[in-house]
Amino acid sequence: MTHLLPSIQVETGPNPTAAIIWLHGLGADGGDFASLVPQLDLTGVQAVRFIFPHAPVMPVTWNGGCVMPAWYDIHGSDLVSHQDEAGIRASERRVVALIAQEMGRGIAASRIVLAGFSQGCAMALHTGLRYPQSLAGIVALSGYLPLLDTLAAERSQANAHTPVFMAHGIRDTVVVPARGQACRDLLHSLGYSVQWHTYPMPHCVLPREVADISDFLRQVLGS
Repeated sequence: MTHLLPSIQVETGPNPTAAIIWLHGLGADGGDFASLVPQLDLTGVQAVRFIFPHAPVMPVTWNGGCVMPAWYDIHGSDLVSHQDEAGIRASERRVVALIAQEMGRGIAASRIVLAGFSQGCAMALHTGLRYPQSLAGIVALSGYLPLLDTLAAERSQANAHTPVFMAHGIRDTVVVPARGQACRDLLHSLGYSVQWHTYPMPHCVLPREVADISDFLRQVLGS
């Protein structure tokens, strides 16, 4: 049995009818994006429950073995050599458990968005594209798709047409733009509906990007 990760939860109103599970980046925690909720313009969207889980704490090889919150281990700066497949799949199960929790609270999978930044983006894409029930959407910020070569065989037809919002900074030196572009190109080749955005920024989030994310969330969750 997969234990539920501790999380910060923010509701925009009573009796939420939708949920957004937002996964933080390497070394951060669930509080990293909780403050973003008031900045999102969700006009026309019924009450939403945001879930900001805290990743497990583990040593990260890329950071000299320092112990920090991480969804999986990283072995090199190129992010795709010697990938921690066991860690990625363990975190996939943790995210699936969070989805199940929201469904148990009465929110349909089709009203759930998976979102993530950097390593959290990697997990949102990895999990969402394999999830066996249709989700409302995926928000993938400044990240990439791990285990890219396995997607074609493992992807779920239930999410073959799920809208995907992808954003990347053209000055990003942590997850270089080429990583995001390779993911975008693969998803396009497999027929996914990808909204691709670039911004003049490093590894971060800009107000213009927040406005674009708001537009996307209104599209996929608006009544």
